[in-house]
Formats: sequence, structure tokens, C-alpha cells
Amino acid sequence: MDSTLHLIARTPQQAGAAIRRIRRKHELTQAQLGTRMHVRQATVSKLESGEPATQLRILMDALAALDLELVIRPRSAAPDSDIEAIF
Repeated sequence: MDSTLHLIARTPQQAGAAIRRIRRKHELTQAQLGTRMHVRQATVSKLESGEPATQLRILMDALAALDLELVIRPRSAAPDSDIEAIF
């Protein structure tokens, strides 16, 4: 996968969309990602849809399964509308 890919997520929905986008780049189904995470396909679906009750552990498991990491940094100056356009 392209190591220069950087996605910004400020909402659960944007984080879910980012996971979905990267999963698809890896050519994985939700079920295949779920197998890597040791969760059901429905759990991956909830994560990708930005389900508010999704546990942080599920997000971290998805990132690990996709060989990604979480980086915390100050918020960029990009307006929310520009970030929404990415997805």
C-alpha cells in the first residue's frame, strides 16, 4: 500500500470511512478484515459506518490488521468541508 497515504478523520464517520477506504485498497472484504481482527463481519461494518458505540479496542485492532498506526497531532487548519471531500 502507498505509504504516503494520509487521511484525516475528525468524526467517527470519517474514521470509519478511512478504514473502509484502506480495507478496499488492501482488496479485503469486511469478513476477511474481521478474521484478521478476530471479530465478526458485523463488527467491521459498524466500525466503518461510524457506529458511536464502537469500542476504541475495535479501532485499534482494525488499524493493526491493516498495518496502520494512530498518530495524535494538533488539528490542521483544513475546514471540515475539505476533509469531507476526501471521502
